[in-house]
Amino acid sequence: MAALKYAGLEDTDSEEELPPGWEERTTKDGWVYYANHLEEKTQWEHPKSGKRKRVAGDLPYGWEQETDENGQVYFVDHINKRTTYLDPRLAFTVEDNPVKPTTRQKYDGNSTAMEILQGRDLSGKVAIITGANSGIGFETAKSLALHGACVILACRSLARGNDAVQRILGEWHKAKVEAMTLDLASLQSVQHFAEAFKSKNLPLHILICNAAVFGVPWSLTEDGLESTFQVNHLGHFYLVQLLEDVLRQSSPARVVVVSSESHRFTEINDSSGKLDFSLLSPSKKEYWAMLAYNRSKLCNILFSNELNRRLSPHGVTSNAVHPGNMIYSSIHRNWWVYTLLFTLARPFTKSM
Repeated sequence: MAALKYAGLEDTDSEEELPPGWEERTTKDGWVYYANHLEEKTQWEHPKSGKRKRVAGDLPYGWEQETDENGQVYFVDHINKRTTYLDPRLAFTVEDNPVKPTTRQKYDGNSTAMEILQGRDLSGKVAIITGANSGIGFETAKSLALHGACVILACRSLARGNDAVQRILGEWHKAKVEAMTLDLASLQSVQHFAEAFKSKNLPLHILICNAAVFGVPWSLTEDGLESTFQVNHLGHFYLVQLLEDVLRQSSPARVVVVSSESHRFTEINDSSGKLDFSLLSPSKKEYWAMLAYNRSKLCNILFSNELNRRLSPHGVTSNAVHPGNMIYSSIHRNWWVYTLLFTLARPFTKSM
């Protein structure tokens, strides 16, 4: 009882009644959290029962959810012409009884982006995602935007990027999304993108290096480098270097490099064990599309590991991620054989 009195929890008899100084609030996606005005902190668990809750059902007729300049959710009753920070659905909450995760991992290969972000409010966070007009990049951008983040879709084609923005706004008209031009096959374009982003004077909390090409014929970029190597690795490498200062100023921040399990099926060293630069940007005679892709993915992982070693002491973490084998997206479009293989594998692989 003394402990309860110290915590200010002895004043009420009901387990569901909040102690003095506490307030019940909701996130954009309907999860309940609790604000302690005395200690100026928030938590997901009810201060007395320790339970987690979420609201049930849609907003009543005539109500609309808004976000103020501080990123806090409030509600507008258009019928009675009033606003409130109290979610009208709080009278109909349901208890959340999640299955406790194992100590090894919280999610598995069947987890979706919306499940990963469930209950999280990303208001105030700024994210850049390369290649976000389609595929994994688009689904990632949409998921982050629907949870309140300000998302920059960095796309080679501004027209396709703007189309992706409209698709996200179609799901939530107040999503903070914007398309910007970024062509990783041009180091000058990467530099211009970084300068344009910095001119916005925004922080950068999440940088997702997602864009990639796969199975493309041999070609050189305007910088004289083999295109798969530059698009998949070197362009991202340069982008991170240009934005490193913004990431450090925005800490805690993170870089996510989308790699692949295929990195295991190649080598970038010569017979003596030294790095062979000719393998990274091979001539047309030495080029094989699949090997070029594998090598670029290996470079992704080596880069991510070293980046984490250098920047994690400054509050910026870096992780490489394998999104899943042969996910059916547009990445296989460059050769009909790859399209056939991806089509045959589609029933057995993870969906977008």
